[in-house]
Amino acid sequence: MRVAIVENTRFTHHGQIGVALHEAGAMIDLYKPWDDGILPAPDSFDALVVMGGEQNARADETHPYLPTLAALMQRSAQSGKATLGVCLGCQILARGAGADNLIGTTPEHGWVQVSLTEAGQADPVLGHLPQSFDIFEWHSDTFTPPPGAVVLARNDTALQSYRIGRAGYATQFHFEASTAVVAEWASSFGDMMEAQNPGFVAARPALAATIGKRADANGLAIARAWVALI
Repeated sequence: MRVAIVENTRFTHHGQIGVALHEAGAMIDLYKPWDDGILPAPDSFDALVVMGGEQNARADETHPYLPTLAALMQRSAQSGKATLGVCLGCQILARGAGADNLIGTTPEHGWVQVSLTEAGQADPVLGHLPQSFDIFEWHSDTFTPPPGAVVLARNDTALQSYRIGRAGYATQFHFEASTAVVAEWASSFGDMMEAQNPGFVAARPALAATIGKRADANGLAIARAWVALI
């Protein structure tokens, strides 16, 4: 299988998604449009992954590739190809599907609980998780439910996951962010974390040993289940 991964920022960790793709023997093509504007051709991949980034999904002036990426994700999901958007990627797919992006309205950071909807509990990717499960978050934006999408998960802060078509998945939460990834983020971007979630950096080791371990297992289970759809 050939998987195109679109990175939206200089510092991108594939985390649990990378683990699951490696286990499956995937051939990975990396795209960095924030640097060169190049995106994968629609017929060049068996699956498409779009990762997070610090920009918002409507930041066309600074990231002019975003409208094209939104349309590419929507076409891929509607065609039945395995398509995955994480955090910003989730928001970009929502844009492509006709949702409204709500900028700066829902700051959320750290390990939190997310709850499956009834549809989520029956979903082939998320349905094997507990009805409420632990996972990592880091975002400030959200979106309205995309027209025609199946809402899979929510919490009190935001819509957390939806599906378009057979295998078009989007998660607001960072299920790829293992405790090792979070530790690296805390080392590199601790000031940004503290600005949004004061005290997190100091509390992180203890949290990683408890809720973080559960989130690791949940994230890898999601990644493996999505890769199985390719």
